[in-house]
Amino acid sequence: MVKPPHVPPHVSEFVMEHHHRDVRGGAARAAVFGISDGLVSNISLILGVAGAHPGPGVVRLAGLAGIIGGAFSMAAGEYISMRAQTELLERELTIERIEIGRRPENERRELAQIYRNRGIDADVADDLATQVHRDPELALETHAREELGIDPAELGSPRAAALTSFATFSAGALLPLLPWFVGSGVGAEVASVVLGLLAAIAVGVALARFTARSPLRTASRQVLFTAVPAAVTWLIGNAVGATGI
Repeated sequence: MVKPPHVPPHVSEFVMEHHHRDVRGGAARAAVFGISDGLVSNISLILGVAGAHPGPGVVRLAGLAGIIGGAFSMAAGEYISMRAQTELLERELTIERIEIGRRPENERRELAQIYRNRGIDADVADDLATQVHRDPELALETHAREELGIDPAELGSPRAAALTSFATFSAGALLPLLPWFVGSGVGAEVASVVLGLLAAIAVGVALARFTARSPLRTASRQVLFTAVPAAVTWLIGNAVGATGI
């Protein structure tokens, strides 16, 4: 299959032939941010505490606190932001519905003008707008898409975003903590680093498949964003020490 000249080189033929994914609901975004944030924040916390060389119980406690506090924080943040966004969009849809009911001819002309601005012949644009406005619900959906850039049926689910964020953050944050349930000291630190880097690579590769980008570049970026803060916090913990504060 020959790619059209406007298609970026990283887009595969499979992506071109396949249906679009639905990425507007909020859950997909929450999952990506959740697992990435959980991994980055908790491996940094774990290694920062471990760098001070306390007992393994202290590291486990810090890691568990990081999972619980971070997961609830992420879930609450996702829910509040998604709820605010949904309520804002619902308000705009209500205004549009009222306008269509009160001034149907003005709204019909407005839709026809939108079509003309996109290069559609004036008579065809007028006919399209007239047909759309024969059904108030279709008119609302069309105006929402054309004016607001949204689908009234796909405003996103704050609850789904919150639950997804909670679960994925917890999963990402738990991985670097696992070695501290069975080991301690340098061995557990190294195991945390290895698990964290492997998880970062996996997240990067998954993101690359999801976005049709270069797996190497996306995975390398994820590893960099995971390794740098972890290294910085470990150095700070090592410099301060368990009795330094």
